[in-house]
Amino acid sequence: MAELPQDSSPRPLLETFSTLANPGSEYLNREMSWLAFNERVLAEAKDERNPLLERLKFAAICGSNLDEFFMVRVAGIHQQIAAGVQTPSLDGLLPREVLRLVREHTQAMMTEIETVTRRIFAALEEQGVRIWRMDELDEGDRAQARAHYLSQIQPVLTPLVVDPSHPFPYISNLSLNLAVLLEGKKKKTDPDFARVKVPVGVLPRLVDIGGKLLLLEDIMAAHMGELFRGRRVQAAYLFRVTRNTDFDFDEDEAEDLLATVEDGLRRRRFGNPVRLEVMDNLPRRLVRYLQERMNISPQDVYQLSGPLGTSDLMGLPVDRPDLSFAAHQPHLHPFVRGDDECIFDVLQRRDILLHHPYDSFEHVLNFLEEAAADPSVLAIKQTLYRTGDDSRLLGALRSAAEAGKQVVAFIELKARFDEQRNISWAKQLERAGAHVVHGMAGLKTHAKVTLVVRREGGGLRRYVHIGTGNYNPKTARLYTDLSLLTANDELGADATELFNHLTGYAEAEYRHMLVAPHSARSGFIERLEREAEVARQGGDAWFVGKCNQLTDPAMIEALYRASQAGVRVQMVIRGVCCLRPGVPGMSENIQIRSLLGRFLEHSRIYAYGNGGNPEVYFGSADWMSRNLDRRVEVLAPVLVPHLRDEFLDIMQTELSDERGSWVLDEAGVYAKLSGDRSAQAEFAEDNLI
Repeated sequence: MAELPQDSSPRPLLETFSTLANPGSEYLNREMSWLAFNERVLAEAKDERNPLLERLKFAAICGSNLDEFFMVRVAGIHQQIAAGVQTPSLDGLLPREVLRLVREHTQAMMTEIETVTRRIFAALEEQGVRIWRMDELDEGDRAQARAHYLSQIQPVLTPLVVDPSHPFPYISNLSLNLAVLLEGKKKKTDPDFARVKVPVGVLPRLVDIGGKLLLLEDIMAAHMGELFRGRRVQAAYLFRVTRNTDFDFDEDEAEDLLATVEDGLRRRRFGNPVRLEVMDNLPRRLVRYLQERMNISPQDVYQLSGPLGTSDLMGLPVDRPDLSFAAHQPHLHPFVRGDDECIFDVLQRRDILLHHPYDSFEHVLNFLEEAAADPSVLAIKQTLYRTGDDSRLLGALRSAAEAGKQVVAFIELKARFDEQRNISWAKQLERAGAHVVHGMAGLKTHAKVTLVVRREGGGLRRYVHIGTGNYNPKTARLYTDLSLLTANDELGADATELFNHLTGYAEAEYRHMLVAPHSARSGFIERLEREAEVARQGGDAWFVGKCNQLTDPAMIEALYRASQAGVRVQMVIRGVCCLRPGVPGMSENIQIRSLLGRFLEHSRIYAYGNGGNPEVYFGSADWMSRNLDRRVEVLAPVLVPHLRDEFLDIMQTELSDERGSWVLDEAGVYAKLSGDRSAQAEFAEDNLI
């Protein structure tokens, strides 16, 4: 394996605002770091090297990310303030100080998202893809728009007028709404208020009228007179509400976890508003009216130029391959490419490493389907976190159960925003005869493990799949993840220990795996301390890691200690990072990068020099307190030397990336690298496996 990249001083292309909210702190602020991550996503929307429709997707992702940030993180800060919490965050700021920073930067970010989106629309118009306004249509198109409205839109709408007998209506989370002002029944009275929900999701946000694309809300606003026939419509204004969706429940008091989660989902719908987005043409009096009715602070009202709800603009209904990324075709792994050999025969000879989406997720689905159909397979046990809607995965487990195999599906009902889908899967599998476990009290099960038990030669043999990503074929085409298929007996024994612990709370003894909250944290820290001792003895000590988030104080302190001992640390962290790299005397040996691109970087790799015999782990856990203390996570060692080298080659390629990489400096500022070398393009063109 080639030597890992040494320290370098790349030329910055552009910078985001600093994440160092408290200059006296050894840590970066978590919320500011998240906002810096979203700025990096927005930079992809600005980057003219990306095709226009892909830039629009990045802008939509940026808006969607911000929605979730408000629903969870900002909502949590509001709850802390309401509860009188005076405990500072990791970087020393009080909740009210963090909220002030968040409000300041999110207003600027939302304005920037809309500005970028409008610029992309203008560039699309030059390419013949235009979003029209109603007042730009000719008479024939207006007639067609009216006919479409009356036949396809108005039947779905529900006008809700507020008066003494009709209270202000409930405004659902993330819904687009029209605030309609109607002339008062008595000419000199104030106008009446009505709310009409824009039915995005039920109907497409973009409507094709005679080959011209229009926003659904524009068509609705132009025809409110049809909905309120007999009343004069004075105006219609767009607004949007974001609510707190971070609900808690007492698992210790829950006799039925499934019923408890279902009840929590119903309560989530009625969380307190944490953000009100309004168009900047909304009269001030109407803004105050909405504030008062929804009990929301003036500081949480965001006046914007539009379009609101950019997260709904993920894909335009246009067929323009020239304005999109070239179609990506995942590789078929050479060792499991043929149809004539059983996957279990292949795994008896060698382990298979898959790098998604460059290697096809079909191999994982085929592994499960072969296990379900094979009469020699006795049992299939699997953890499921975010499943998606794939019928093949559900069908394989269901058919295996119906065939009389022992099927255990450990379905995490508390996977945020996927609870309803997971509840549906749990009920279907139970009806098929599978053993369904709904979760563990006090913990989320985030591990990605499948265990297959097969009768062979008078005995039993275990086959295991371990991954960094969910069993979700859709995201497997969009996220970068790693999968290991193996018949290693000791990893099979560890997987057996895991499932016995998950289903029976049996005390587990793992041979190789690091499992949170049992041994992952201590295992990571012990290995960093070993590297520090190698450095103190004058050896070549290093640690290379990749994860989505780095926020856990104990892990950051362990990295600081390793750096101070002389360990060379290089990490690729896509999202939030609370560690300050490059600070003399504290972290001068630590480099932090963030890598973004066409695919969402999602894999987790942790590699240690180990005195010249590198040790590599991969799995489901980020270095966050929730992952290491409050989730069941699995990190597996890479025991086969040539596969271990392939993991290190993956890290070397990503650390050499210039196209989508940003470097974090000691001041908490991310600098974009200049250059066109793309790790993702190299993986797509040259399969490493």
